[in-house]
Amino acid sequence: MTIACATLLTDTSRRASETAVLLARRMGVSLCLVHVLPANAVRTLGQPIWEATQAALLEEGRRLEALGGVAVDRVLLTGEPEKALAELVVQRGLQGVVVAAPRKDTPFLGLGGTVDRMAQALEVPLLVVRDGSALEAWARCERPLKVMLGVDRSRPSEAARDWVKELERFGPMEVVGGRVFWASEEAERLGLVHPHSYKDVSDELREALTREVSTLLEPLRGEDVTVRVRLEPGLGRIADHLVAMATDEQVDLLVVGTHHRKALARLWSVSHHARRLAPMSVVSVPVPATEQGMGEEPPRVRTVLATTDFLAAGDRAIAYAFALTPPGGTVHLLHVEPARATPEQLQEARHQLEKRVPRSEHEGDHQVKLSVLTGDDVAGVITQAAERYGVDLLCLGTHGRGGVGRVVLGSVAQQVMARSDRPAVTVRMPRA
Repeated sequence: MTIACATLLTDTSRRASETAVLLARRMGVSLCLVHVLPANAVRTLGQPIWEATQAALLEEGRRLEALGGVAVDRVLLTGEPEKALAELVVQRGLQGVVVAAPRKDTPFLGLGGTVDRMAQALEVPLLVVRDGSALEAWARCERPLKVMLGVDRSRPSEAARDWVKELERFGPMEVVGGRVFWASEEAERLGLVHPHSYKDVSDELREALTREVSTLLEPLRGEDVTVRVRLEPGLGRIADHLVAMATDEQVDLLVVGTHHRKALARLWSVSHHARRLAPMSVVSVPVPATEQGMGEEPPRVRTVLATTDFLAAGDRAIAYAFALTPPGGTVHLLHVEPARATPEQLQEARHQLEKRVPRSEHEGDHQVKLSVLTGDDVAGVITQAAERYGVDLLCLGTHGRGGVGRVVLGSVAQQVMARSDRPAVTVRMPRA
């Protein structure tokens, strides 16, 4: 395995290179030191500039080898830095790239500069080093590394989490899962009372979001790793709030996933603004980095929601829910009554739900929770409940209607799957 360090052979780049070589030593990998000469400079100045740069690169490699005690390969390229480096990453199968952050006096904080373009071009994690002292201390086994991980329910966030999981193998860490949210939007998603302002967060909403983020962070928990959650209601750009949280927590490293957004979409890119604004080092992790073999964490099914209308297909979904939930897991059984249901109807529905808990589960290996909710939008009630309970899987019975019957009667299962991004299993009745 090899990581690369892109250097300009300046004092700032040399400090970042020192951080890179110490990290390479800690991770047990080699380092590829890369410098890219502009094509115009080579055409104008010719062989002398090539030879002078090559000599400087060779000397810098020797210095880093003496400092880190790992092999340092030197690569001199020409062209546009982001394109040349992206091609080298593919050719050599590099696992990540380290680069120095733009100087503080760089116009517009480096907007549109080399580091910015690298982040858009590279398909591997990019570590932008500002103050590398904390990373170096961790690499020398002198202290744990404090990391803030930007968390939400997205694929890039999973990619960033998986990268942190890989990093955990090399030393003790303290991970803070930072979640920035819009209170009104989350209340709507979870089916809770809407807040009066963006900072008006009810205890129920905070508890639900804390539970959800804790579940997302579960793969990171380990013997030498402490994990905790920090929530922050937001208004405006997420990156501004996330950087403020990371600064307040005094973390050594901020880790975010990236969509590789283009053009105007970058105005809302968390990774784009985090790289520019954060006072600490930042890692941006693109999705392909995990999909190309960094060892993605397999999903865990611990909480399953089964819904029933007390007909055969719904009851069959309950049986599958218990079959799919591992011992120690939780099964939520849900029935939805019309919005105008009377207390007597709700009590009878709960009684019917209790009767559908398998006998073996009264003293079984699963925790069973019953819910009778009301609402005329049955699919909406189910979707919000799944979010509120933070379930890993839904089990939905379907009557298997087709043609006109499907158009006239609709399909609750189909509507739930269209609205929810959680995995779902549909259970059909056997053919007659």
